[in-house]
Amino acid sequence: MRVLIATGDRKLVGELSGVLPDEHSVVVAGDPGSARQALGEVDLAFIDPSFLSLVDPGSGKLFILVADEDEVPEDALERGIWDVLLRPLRNWQVTMALNRAERMLAFIPPEEGEAEEEFVVGSSRAIREVYELAAKVAPTKATVLIEGETGTGKEVLARFIHRRSPRAAKPFIPVNCGALPETLIEDELFGHEKGAFTDAYYQRKGRFELADGGTLFLDEVTSLSPNAQVKLLRVLQEGEFERIGGAEPIKVDVRIIAASNENVKKAVEEGRLREDLYYRLNVVTIRIPPLRERKEDIPELASYFVRKHGRRHGRGEMSISEEAMEMLLRYDWPGNVRELENALERAVILAEGDEITVQDLPPWILGEPEGERREDGIFIPFGMTLDEVERLLIKETLLRTGGDKTKAAQILGISRRTIYRKLGELS
Repeated sequence: MRVLIATGDRKLVGELSGVLPDEHSVVVAGDPGSARQALGEVDLAFIDPSFLSLVDPGSGKLFILVADEDEVPEDALERGIWDVLLRPLRNWQVTMALNRAERMLAFIPPEEGEAEEEFVVGSSRAIREVYELAAKVAPTKATVLIEGETGTGKEVLARFIHRRSPRAAKPFIPVNCGALPETLIEDELFGHEKGAFTDAYYQRKGRFELADGGTLFLDEVTSLSPNAQVKLLRVLQEGEFERIGGAEPIKVDVRIIAASNENVKKAVEEGRLREDLYYRLNVVTIRIPPLRERKEDIPELASYFVRKHGRRHGRGEMSISEEAMEMLLRYDWPGNVRELENALERAVILAEGDEITVQDLPPWILGEPEGERREDGIFIPFGMTLDEVERLLIKETLLRTGGDKTKAAQILGISRRTIYRKLGELS
C-alpha cells in the first residue's frame, strides 16, 4: 500500500513511520503543495488539521486525520475524513486503523474494463447458466444468496449483479464476516456513536451507511454473531438500525447479497444461522460450480490470467505450452479459480521466456513435492526466525489451498481467526 504522511510535525512523522510496516511505500510531505502533488500516487493519507484542504471525498483516497481532540472538526466525516486518530498516538490504534484501511482498499473494484472482462471469462454451460440467472435477478431488488466453494468467484458474481442493477452508480461494499472478530463485526456493519465505548472518541459510520443506495456483500455470512444476525434481520425487514450506543434509528436503502462457502441450510440446522434470517437471505440462491466440474473453462481462464499478470509484471504477451495446459486440465483445483490464478501468476514470474512451460508450474500441480525435503519434513533455511517460519508455513498452506483460510486452518490445526490474526501480524 502507498501511504502519504502529510504534516510539518517531525515528531508525528516519526511516530507514524515507526509503526507502518516496511512493505508499505511511504511518502512524507511537509507542506500542502507537495502533499497535493504526492496525493495522486498514494492510496492512503495521514494528515494533521493544517492539511484538511487536501481532503476530497471523490478522489478515491482514504484520509486519516491525526489530531488533538479539540482540533477535530464536528463535520470531519461529512468532509471526507475516513478515520480519526487522537494524539497522543498509541501503536495499536495506528495498526488497527491501517488494517481497516487495507480492508477498505481491498473493497475498491479493479479498473472497469478489466473487471467486466473477468466477469464473462468461461464458456461452459454451467457457468453460463450462473450468469444468465444473475443477469435476470440483477435489475430487481431481490436479496441474493450465493453458495460456492472458496475461490469459485462469489464476490466477482456479486459485483456482476451490482453493476447490472439500477444501483450500479452507488457503492458496492464487501465485508468478509469470517475475517472480523465477533467484538468488531457489529461496529464494522453498523458503526458507533461518540462515547459508545472506551476509545470511541468520535462517531463512525458502518458499512450499511457507506453502502446506502448501493449493495452490501456479506461473505461468510454464517460467521455472523447471534447479535449481528438479529440486527441484520431488522435491516432486511424494516430498512433501519441504530449505531452502537445510539438511540435514533437510521434509515438505509441497501441491497444485500450474501455468500457462503458451506451449505447454508446445514448451518441453520446446526443452529449457527437463524432460520428467519435464512429465509430473508434466500430469496434467490445461485450456486457457483467448482472448477473441477467445468474444466472446459480452464483454457480460457488460463489465457486470461496469463495476459493479466503478464501486463502487471511487465512481461508483455505470453502463452502457455500445450504440455503445460494439459497439466492444468488434469489437476482438480481444490482452491478453484483463485488457485488457478495464483499458480499462473507464479508461472508468469518464473518463466524464462515468453511461453509458460511445465517446469514453470507449481510442483504440487505436477504431482511432485516442492523444494528440498528431508525425512523429517520440509527444509527450513538456517537462520530463519520463528516469525519467518510461521510466515512461510501459513503462506505455503494458503497457496496450496488456493487461499482457503478455513481449509488452511484445519491443516495447520489452528482456528480460522488465528489465521487472520497471524496474517495481520506477519504482513
